[in-house]
Amino acid sequence: MIEPLTAHQTHLDDETDDELSDEQVRELLNEAAARMRSKAAGKPTTAPDAPFKLPRMRPGHLADTLEKTEGNITRLDQSKLVDKKQQALANGIKKIDDPLALKKQKQEEKKATAGAQWFNMPKTDLTPELRRDLQLLKMRNVLDPKRHYKKDSAKNYVPAFSQVGTVIEGATEFFSSRLNNRERKRTLLEEVISQEKESGRFQRKYEDINKSKASGKKAHYKALKSKRNRGKIVKP
Repeated sequence: MIEPLTAHQTHLDDETDDELSDEQVRELLNEAAARMRSKAAGKPTTAPDAPFKLPRMRPGHLADTLEKTEGNITRLDQSKLVDKKQQALANGIKKIDDPLALKKQKQEEKKATAGAQWFNMPKTDLTPELRRDLQLLKMRNVLDPKRHYKKDSAKNYVPAFSQVGTVIEGATEFFSSRLNNRERKRTLLEEVISQEKESGRFQRKYEDINKSKASGKKAHYKALKSKRNRGKIVKP
């Protein structure tokens, strides 16, 4: 390694280029030794034989092991092999279901409703009142001659799945669409009968049919004769 020359060295070189005295050589050696000691003092000295130590780590709570140590013997702890909840189920009474009966029950539950797409509508509970209401719905074109409905040619008027509900009026329909308790009816039949009492259309229709059927018979002849006697019918 080449050391840079100091100002003192350059001064000595300028004075004597040929030879150095013993005192100058000794001074140069002392300066070089001083520089080496100053460089060695700046570097940390480590012993090559010192053992390497790893820092300690904190693993925290270790998981419970399945081993159990008794003295110098380590064995498996049988109580920790199975969860306590599973042990209670294993020691208790287990119910075994018949797969065929379970399958049949699921099929019956599936057939009991119309499915989730139809909001699990239940099967039709056909009561006498519901049967009359369904018959009236089938003959709805007769109830009001001013309304025309699509012709229904189905023989079975009872649906497989149906449900009867009650329309609840909102607060905004208190005066416009709200019915009084006297006007409210429980079934369609009661509603049709109340409308017939007000209009009397079916009664007049019934009388017209009876008149047409009685035409040409003895009762019809007697009625016609009595009208003639009273002068209501005048011959041309």
